[in-house]
Amino acid sequence: MLAILGFLMIIVFMILIMTGRLTAMIALIVVPITFAVIGGFGSEMGPMMLDGIKSVAPTGIMILFAILFFGILIDAGVFDPIIKTILRLVKGDPVKIAIGTAVLALFISLDGDGTTTYMITISAFLPLYKRIGMRPIVLAGIAVSASGVMNLLPWGGPTARVMTALNLEMSEVFTPVIPAMIGGAIFVLFMAFTFGRQERKRIGIIEYDYEAAAQSAATVEDDYLKRPKLIIFNYTLTIVLLVALIMELLPPVALFMLGFAIAITVNYPKLKDQKERVANYADNALSVVSMVFAAGIFTGILSGTSMVDAMANSVIHYIPDAMGSHFAVVTAILSAPFTFFMSNDAFYYGVLPLLAKAGAVYGIDPALIGRASLLGMPVHLLSPLVPSTYLLVGMVGEDFGTLQRIFLKWAFGSTIVMIIVCVVLGIFPL
Repeated sequence: MLAILGFLMIIVFMILIMTGRLTAMIALIVVPITFAVIGGFGSEMGPMMLDGIKSVAPTGIMILFAILFFGILIDAGVFDPIIKTILRLVKGDPVKIAIGTAVLALFISLDGDGTTTYMITISAFLPLYKRIGMRPIVLAGIAVSASGVMNLLPWGGPTARVMTALNLEMSEVFTPVIPAMIGGAIFVLFMAFTFGRQERKRIGIIEYDYEAAAQSAATVEDDYLKRPKLIIFNYTLTIVLLVALIMELLPPVALFMLGFAIAITVNYPKLKDQKERVANYADNALSVVSMVFAAGIFTGILSGTSMVDAMANSVIHYIPDAMGSHFAVVTAILSAPFTFFMSNDAFYYGVLPLLAKAGAVYGIDPALIGRASLLGMPVHLLSPLVPSTYLLVGMVGEDFGTLQRIFLKWAFGSTIVMIIVCVVLGIFPL
């Protein structure tokens, strides 16, 4: 009964946001509460909701200060040279612009943090997309697709969870799937090329004065905010922050808070300017962070009612015995919907050990199951439970449901490509 209730809740939620009947934030709050009441959990909802909110609080605070940190750097003109260089290289060709977007997003995703990837990629490319008339949703889709592939990096989160849950080493889990990541990255470039051709067919190649455009394509129009004399300092601060994130010197939320404090103090030492800069990003920050806490209510009820466990067990129970020898591939395929409908923690700490035990019955090494479980990440990032994706759609001014409707099939494509690479190269057996 719980499994049926959980699946119905997910289906209703997806229908409501993909048809535009409710905004994602309202649906994240209303739908789980409604189904919790239907399931007889009305008196227990409060603690569940609070637990969910507490679980996403660090992420919400990190995103808040990441928005403020990169907002300060954008205002200071840090990304203007990048935009100028891109304009000179890609000129007005949508195909080159789309591929350039993918290359930049793949490169920046090396830090393993989707928030950083989106902040930098969107800041660099959105003015260019708007200038020549390309759809911002294409920019968002390429960025999330690139991040989905690169999220397999050990410091990205999922791989670390696999190693912890199954007590494995990085050499057993991550190193073997590097070829699959390369295959996924090539697929992302192909996707960018495809959308670039569509945009070129729609708007053509835009001819204009590239030098003049490069000078005027800044991410903010207010020249008085720019700090060209501090550009070396700002680049250094950004690099130090990214290195600290990768090395995990401090928790991400603490690093972004510290980075923001340094950036705003050095670039805008006057209190009046500091208040103005914070106020400038208040709307964007509020909309994104409120979405994160709404997602906390959804995950809190989903986990607190044990719907997640019931859904996982029901799916595993109905896997035919004939599929036992193919259990690694089954796990890879299941990882896409599982990580779409539940948090990474719920899947990797709750479901993966069950899958590993089931695979062991058929003689499948847990390391192979662990590798396979990572391949659903491109689909996972389009889940309504991923906070950073709300930041992405907020930055480009698009609707979450539209992003899912256009790019969910491409995300599954990335997963399928990585599975094929793994099977062909023997990373796990067919």
